[in-house]
Amino acid sequence: MAGTMSKLSSLKKYRYRVVLFVASFWTVIDLIVVLIFNNLPPSGQAKQLVLRETIVFLMSAVMGYLLVFVLRKIFRHYLLWVGLLLKSLSLIIAAFVMNTLLYLLSSVQSSIPLQHSFRNFFFEIEHVHLLLQKMSYWLILILITQLIIEVNEKYSPGVFRDILLGKYVNPKTENRIVAFIDLADSTTIAEKLGHTQYFKFIREFIYNISEALIEYGGQIYQYVGDEIVVSWPYKDKNISRCLKAIIEGRRNIQKASIKFKRDFDIIPEFRVGIHVGEVTVGEIGVIKKDIAMSGDTMNTTARIRSACSDMNKKFIVSKDFIEKSHLEDFQAESLGPVELKGKRKEIELFSLKI
Repeated sequence: MAGTMSKLSSLKKYRYRVVLFVASFWTVIDLIVVLIFNNLPPSGQAKQLVLRETIVFLMSAVMGYLLVFVLRKIFRHYLLWVGLLLKSLSLIIAAFVMNTLLYLLSSVQSSIPLQHSFRNFFFEIEHVHLLLQKMSYWLILILITQLIIEVNEKYSPGVFRDILLGKYVNPKTENRIVAFIDLADSTTIAEKLGHTQYFKFIREFIYNISEALIEYGGQIYQYVGDEIVVSWPYKDKNISRCLKAIIEGRRNIQKASIKFKRDFDIIPEFRVGIHVGEVTVGEIGVIKKDIAMSGDTMNTTARIRSACSDMNKKFIVSKDFIEKSHLEDFQAESLGPVELKGKRKEIELFSLKI
């Protein structure tokens, strides 16, 4: 299992962890409900309880997989509340299947005739108040689960956990690889498409790029219009992941080129500025809390990204990044010392050939 997980991308690992969370969370809730209401007969109680919760865990894992891998993709473009409702209704159907298995379990474990168990099952379905009780239970549980997932993903995987644990209540200085990514020729595209179509365009663009960033462990700091700010904790392997994420982002755009051409008659291109250095990371906000990053590294990276437009290059990185990346000479071309806006000293920049 460990070997299989090590071969998975960061994005898939994250999603499988969410599936495991769903399965564990629902199983614990079911266990609490069973113990409180004593739904099990006295004889063979422990054995039946273990078997019941095993089935609940396995079925919850299946439902979690549907939620994380299937339904989220199907309902991705729906309004939040509509998507939550439709996903919930889909999962309630799966919950009824699980209830059927639990009734079968009750029949086998208690030596109750099968037809008697199904009679009890259909009795609940036929009596509206019992049916609504079960539906309400599952609907609330499913909605709470989805809201937890939505809140976690709103902050980018791992960031919400850091806020809960208070990791950045006191600001910390960290070494980070920082990348600023934005859409090329955004003004021209916006004028051509109009406000509504342009918004849909950048939403698709950001979705494809973000998938690549998360795939390689990038922590998305913020979206500003058509710009994405992402970082990685500084490690040798994350230098490689950063470059792979950019390549994967371009590949994702290429894969989606037919859809972009069909829907917008434009295939997007993007520019990237990358730097590495110290940033100050801390929690900010009162009503809306978030993790903020500041420092010279952030400012320099933003200027490097701007240099892409000025120098007509797609991917520009700093000398500091090059020295830590161990790239071959043919993979990067020196642009010489460049004077960046707001910087006192010139900085040597490099254009990536990827």
